[in-house]
Amino acid sequence: MFDLLGRLDEATIDSRLLQGNPLGDPSRRPVWVYTPPGYDQSTQHYPTVFMLLGFGGTLPLWRNRMPYRQPVPELIDGLFARGEAPGMIVVYVDAFSRYGGSQYVDSPGTGPYHSYLCDEVVPWVDAHYRTIADRDHRAIAGKSSGGLGAMITPMLRPDLFGAFATHSGDALSEAQYIPHFLWAARHLRAYDGDIFAWWQDFGQRTAFTKPEDERLLELLGVSACFSPDADGVPELPFDPVTGAVRPQVWERWLRWDPVRMAPDHAAALRSQRAIWIDAGTSDEWFLDLGALAFRQRLEEVGVADDVVRFELFDGGHRAVEYRQPLAVAWLAERLVP
Repeated sequence: MFDLLGRLDEATIDSRLLQGNPLGDPSRRPVWVYTPPGYDQSTQHYPTVFMLLGFGGTLPLWRNRMPYRQPVPELIDGLFARGEAPGMIVVYVDAFSRYGGSQYVDSPGTGPYHSYLCDEVVPWVDAHYRTIADRDHRAIAGKSSGGLGAMITPMLRPDLFGAFATHSGDALSEAQYIPHFLWAARHLRAYDGDIFAWWQDFGQRTAFTKPEDERLLELLGVSACFSPDADGVPELPFDPVTGAVRPQVWERWLRWDPVRMAPDHAAALRSQRAIWIDAGTSDEWFLDLGALAFRQRLEEVGVADDVVRFELFDGGHRAVEYRQPLAVAWLAERLVP
């Protein structure tokens, strides 16, 4: 349980778009909506930030309480309760799939999760809460794969989102993924090079009890999002025996790299009111390099320096939840009327 001065509502959205999705995942989706202290005693309308989880994340992860540390919803509540940031409505979004995630894109391998977020979750929140229902007062934020979603969604839907924060977000795909293709090829020797043989084994035992599980699940899941075949079956972007890149499949992954997307969406990026980028200097997926490359690309496409807050901090990819409330406070200052 959380100790909050604001209120956290746990609701369900019946998604029309996710009905009949390829993996048979539920179309009834949980959504958590936090309203800040004072919301219930006023008629005020508030800016909104949508919070996206990383790969493998489900909403109960927000409750995780590490020793000597508070979970993200409590940290955010504390900011507002102490008056350290103007109040915002905070929406915690679920986009989990049977393969571990959706990368917040529409894919025949997983389902239309980008459309679900933009065309169902956003309108539902606006209809049920006192939001300032326009893009200049609506932000999106996330970590890891959630950071990817936070980067690509404002590029694709600048009509909905006018600010974003990405923490260790997926970017610069060659740095992030190619080292893991080589490790995966070694892992797959035990399965005769067949990732679906691993998937069958994974489903018949306690998950994450073998060292290869996390890496192979991510590569299978992202393949379902970025490179499914015509029937929705994931195609790996590398040879499972040698780890060598398969150029035609790999090119499909690169189309979702925010660094490569930015030039084609320059106007959308220049329209953003606030952009927060951070990553740990020892990130295990080299996403500090992705953060640097994305920041460089923003400069190249003409995003004003005073719009961007960029930082590389000491640390890796995990246990960086304390970064997210910092970004929410920074966004709040820029989105409140």
